[in-house]
Amino acid sequence: MIKFNSSPEPTIGVEIELQLVDKNNLNLNNISSKVLTEIDNNFSDNIKCELIESMIEINTNICSNIEEVEKDIRKTLNYLNEILKNYNTELNCTSLHPFAIGKNQIITNNDRYKRIMHDLQMVGKRFISQGLHVHIGIDNPEDAIKVNNALRIYLPLLLALSTSSPFFEGEDTGLHSYRTKLFEALPLAGMPDYLNNWNHFENLTKHLEGAGIINSVKDLWWDVRPHPGFGTVEIRVCDIPINFKEIIALVALIQALVVTLIKLDPYKDTHIQILQSNKWQAARYGLNGVFVDPKTFKKLSMRKAIENLYTLVEPEITSLGAKKYFYTLEKILNTGTGSNKQRKLYTSSKNFKKMLKIIREQFYQ
Repeated sequence: MIKFNSSPEPTIGVEIELQLVDKNNLNLNNISSKVLTEIDNNFSDNIKCELIESMIEINTNICSNIEEVEKDIRKTLNYLNEILKNYNTELNCTSLHPFAIGKNQIITNNDRYKRIMHDLQMVGKRFISQGLHVHIGIDNPEDAIKVNNALRIYLPLLLALSTSSPFFEGEDTGLHSYRTKLFEALPLAGMPDYLNNWNHFENLTKHLEGAGIINSVKDLWWDVRPHPGFGTVEIRVCDIPINFKEIIALVALIQALVVTLIKLDPYKDTHIQILQSNKWQAARYGLNGVFVDPKTFKKLSMRKAIENLYTLVEPEITSLGAKKYFYTLEKILNTGTGSNKQRKLYTSSKNFKKMLKIIREQFYQ
C-alpha cells in the first residue's frame, strides 16, 4: 500500500533545473559539486545536485500562494548567484544549452544517477536538458488521480506556453521544445495512461517495482504524476521560460488549473493518440501549433485553445489573488515564448554567445 501524505490545498512547490555557464566562454561549467560545498544550512534544502555536474536544481519551500513562490525563488537565486561569482559562473534557464555537447558533461557522483546513466547509455549522454516541475498540494489520493487524468488534456498547452529549447549542440532543431523529444527517449517518460483510481495507481506501481522495471515512484518520468510522499500532483511537462515573470505566471496558471479541476466532475478517458498529437504540435510548432479538442475532436489553433484555458481558470486566478500574473500570461501569446525570442536573437546576431548574454540581461525584465 502506498500512503498519500495529504497536503493542504492548494500549496505550491517548485523545482527549477538550471545550467551552470562559464561567464567567459558561456559553455556549460561542470562545477556543481564544488558549489554545493559552499551552501549553508539555511539553503541546503533549496539547492541540490542534478544528473550532470553542469546543472543545479533550486527548490522552493512549501508555499501557500504564488507571491510566496515569487519571493522564495528570487531569494534562492540571489543567494546562489552570489556564490557563483566565486567561480566566474552564471545561471542559464533555457531548457537546452544552445551549443554545449552532451558527451562532454560529467555525471554527478551519485549512486542513483550512476545507475540511470549505466542503463541509458547514449540516450543519457544526450540528455542534458532542464525543466520546470510544479507540485500542487492535494487533500486526498482520489482527487490526485482525478486531477492527474484531467491535466493530461492541458499538458500540451502548458508546454506550448513554456517552450525554450529550439537549439541543440549548435543546431536549430526546427522544434520549439527539443527537450521534449530528448525526454521522451527515456523509459517510462512522456504522457501517462488514464488511471481508474488510486488503487489502480498502487497496483501499477507495485507490479512495476516487482518486475524490477522501477525502484520507486521517482522512476515514473511521466509528464504529470501523483507524488505520494509530498501529497501533490507534479506537473513535469514544461520547458523553463527564459524570463522570471513568465516562470511565476506559469506556476500561477498551473495552481489555478489544478484548483479548477478539483472542483469539476472527473474527466473521461481520452485516446492517448490525440493527447500525444497535441503534445507533438506544441513541441514542434509552439504557439503556432494545432490543438485537437479531445472531447469534440474539433481543431483549434494552439493560441485559441490557450485562450479557452485562460477563460476556464480565470475565476480561480482571481480567487487565489493571482490576477496580476495573468497579464504576463496574456503577453506571452503576443510576444512569444523563450524559443521564439531565442530564434529572433540568433537570427539577428548569428552568435549563440551574444544570444545567451542578452537572455541573461533580460531575465528580470
